[in-house]
Amino acid sequence: MIKKTLYFGNPAYLSLRNKQLVIQLPEVVKNDTLPEAFKADAVKTIPIEDIGVLVLDNKQITITHGLMEALLENNCALITCNSSRMPVGLMLLLDGNTTQTERFREQIDASLPLKKQLWQQTVQAKIENQAYVLANKSNAVVKNMLAWASDVKSGDPDNYEARGAVYYWNNIFPSIPGFTRGREGIPPNNLLNYGYAILRAVVARSLVASGLLPTLGIHHRNKYNAYCLADDIMEPYRPFVDKLVFEIMESGADITELSQEIKSKLLNIPVLDVVINNQRSPLMIAVGQTTASLYKCFSGEIRKIKYPSFE
Repeated sequence: MIKKTLYFGNPAYLSLRNKQLVIQLPEVVKNDTLPEAFKADAVKTIPIEDIGVLVLDNKQITITHGLMEALLENNCALITCNSSRMPVGLMLLLDGNTTQTERFREQIDASLPLKKQLWQQTVQAKIENQAYVLANKSNAVVKNMLAWASDVKSGDPDNYEARGAVYYWNNIFPSIPGFTRGREGIPPNNLLNYGYAILRAVVARSLVASGLLPTLGIHHRNKYNAYCLADDIMEPYRPFVDKLVFEIMESGADITELSQEIKSKLLNIPVLDVVINNQRSPLMIAVGQTTASLYKCFSGEIRKIKYPSFE
């Protein structure tokens, strides 16, 4: 079942009752002039089991500890935003699998040659998906990118990932001369940052469900990064976010600010259509297949990660 992504951008009281998320509005609760029947009708509930990602984007949101506990036990990714309304924190379940210790050990003991092979597959899938976006959203030549993808060797010693990224970002937004990808760059970097944060949460959530440590990457090793493995595994999924951002721009939306309308579109990232195992699937379900296959690679059952494609 595809889980819901919930976003709260206004003041709200969030609590738990009968395994349901209870949503109340402060202006209703505090208004003594309103009839009790009206107040009761204003209360909304959502089953905890239906929620996969929850985004808190207002300083006047009150959330109970009981609700947080129930959300985490349901392996919900809980995202908090800062004063700039950008995701800044991510809370995940500590033990998402019944054989957690065994899976941790197999992940930690993975050999360097295996991790290099997994990174090779990751880079290949990422470049192929980037090439698809370029081919469909710009007039850029992509034969070079497809050649780079096929030439990637174990561990990507020739750094085709970086080569592909430079070419990709130089051509993906032809209507924005000199566009460069960066966290502090000009729009649509703001949309990309937000979309990648949602994607990262979805991937980290699935890694936990597969009994893996999101911290220990197969390639990323930044000692300050708590989600190195999530950043590795999300690489082939990034182009799906890029394509969505491009389509938001095509719609004529004002991208100078992250409006509620734009955020609502970016919050659809977990349900974007992808192809995995030759079948169409919502992105969140596909990520679960990817992380499950990654564990099987660590355990020695298979040698190839299942990654998505556009067709």
